[in-house]
Parts: sequence; C-alpha cells; structure tokens
Amino acid sequence: MSAKTRPHIRLISFILSLCLCVSLAGCGSSSSRSDTTGSSAASSGDSSHTSSEPKRVEKIVEEMAVDYGSYGSEAKDKIDTLLGELSACDASAGKRWKNIMDVWTSEDLGKQLNYDVLPDGLPDTDELCIVVLGFQLNPDGTMKDELVQRLTVALNSAKKYPKAYIACTGGGTASENESASEAGEMAKWLEQQGIDKKRIIIEDNSITTAQNAIFTYDILTSKYTSVKKLAIVSSDYHIATGELLFRAESILRASAPGNEKLEVVSNAAWKAPSGTLSAMFQAGALIELFGDVKTAFDIYYDNYDIHSLPPLK
Repeated sequence: MSAKTRPHIRLISFILSLCLCVSLAGCGSSSSRSDTTGSSAASSGDSSHTSSEPKRVEKIVEEMAVDYGSYGSEAKDKIDTLLGELSACDASAGKRWKNIMDVWTSEDLGKQLNYDVLPDGLPDTDELCIVVLGFQLNPDGTMKDELVQRLTVALNSAKKYPKAYIACTGGGTASENESASEAGEMAKWLEQQGIDKKRIIIEDNSITTAQNAIFTYDILTSKYTSVKKLAIVSSDYHIATGELLFRAESILRASAPGNEKLEVVSNAAWKAPSGTLSAMFQAGALIELFGDVKTAFDIYYDNYDIHSLPPLK
C-alpha cells in the first residue's frame, strides 16, 4: 500500500462502526499495490496510465463518481463531458474510466441475482474462483449469522463446482479478539464442512470492500494464475457493489484497456432481510480504488460536501 493510504488505516475505530452497516472486510495495512498517482494500473507496469496532470485526472474522476452517485442518469451529459476532458489529459485513463462508467451505469450490474448457489454453465475447472465477501465479526471473533449465511451459499457453490478455488476476504474486525480475522474464520468453517484446504484462498488484510478487490486481485494474479473468472458471493444487497469494484479493479490494473486478467462472470447471493448500499457509497468505493482514500472515507461517513464540485449545469 502506498504511503498515501497508510494514515487512513488508523481510522480503525471509526471503520468498525461502519462495518455494522455494510459488508466490509477486516483491517490490515500491507499490500503489493505501490502506485502513487491514484491509479491501480501503475503497479502493473502500464506507464501510459500515469498522467502528466495527475491532480487534474484525480479531480475529474472524483467529479464523475460523485455526480453519478448523487444524480444518477441525470448526470449523463456531464459525465460524457468529463470523460472527454479526462481523455484529453490521459487517453488511457479516459478509456479505462469510460469502461468503468459503462459497468456502473449498466442496468445489468448485479443482475441476475442467483440465490443460494451459483448457476449452471460456469467453468468446472481451476479457472474459476468463488470470491466470498466478508462481514464484521462478533467482538469475541466468532462469525455473525449473516457471514455464516454467505458461507453457506459459497459452500453450495463450491460443491457444485468442485475444481474451483474459494477466496475468503476480510481482516480483523473483532473488537475483543485481535487474532481473529474474517477470512481466517471463514476458511476454518469451510474446512469443517469438508472443503479441501488447498482450494481455499485467504485474503485477510482488507478493511473495505474496495480493498477486498485490490488485495484479492494481488493474490490471484501473482499466486493463482490459472484463475481467469470470478463469481461473487455475498448478501443480495451487496452483490452489485462487489461486482462493480472487482470489475473496476481489473480494468484499472490491465496492461491496456481490454486486456483485463480477471472477469466477473456470475454471482450467488444470500437473501438478506434488510440492507442497502447507495450509489453514493459506490462512488466512494470507486474513488478509494483510484487511490484517494481520504475523499472515499469522507463519502462513507457523509462528510463529503457535494457542493464543493461544479453543478451539473
């Protein structure tokens, strides 16, 4: 993780309260992501993605994300204008963020939801990785029912696709047990249900869903190179956000637009009795992926002043 992001990890006491409301992963501060320009792709060696005007690029990306998070489809014309400005600053960044905005604004994002188990027709090989998004642990380090329910969906899916890997994501969110991590407890549970330990991948350094995507990408592309396709498992209200962030991370990390190493191909969801994630929350998460953690957390905690940006018209 870059020096830019480390100070915000120290917000853990605040982050734990956020975890009560949304599905976030655990705490940690290590990552192979070393970009300093606010771009995931910088760590993949794509020099064309580094703009000569990084601050301008960051401002445009932030404005696009906040405009769509706030106004939805009403912001389309403004976003098109901003994408044109971004391409003029950095052609590669313009292409990447055009692809990301297309994903985010698509009516197909997070659909069709597949409840309880992955659908038929996915690769029955180690090309597939089932990514289970974590949920805050109880103070003593045990899992809450929502996380167990997500794992049950993952277990059903792992049995249906016995050659797929299962990635458990999330770090330490147990306020009274520093040794426990979401991913660690998830992995133990899956093993107890008969899943071969060799199939289980542990990502236990993240504190947000955006970091789930960042760190899981690091692990899969460096250590599990057979994996090409991802299936997201979470609560139903969280699937679209998970899909958006994992797809966006792969777009940002690609050597060039269109050369993404990982593809989100499906999902399996637990039908939660309640829970929502707003488009503005998704805006914050995309900004976090880009590298501006401070602005992302201002959005998460409703401290971001939308009026600091130009109006739509």
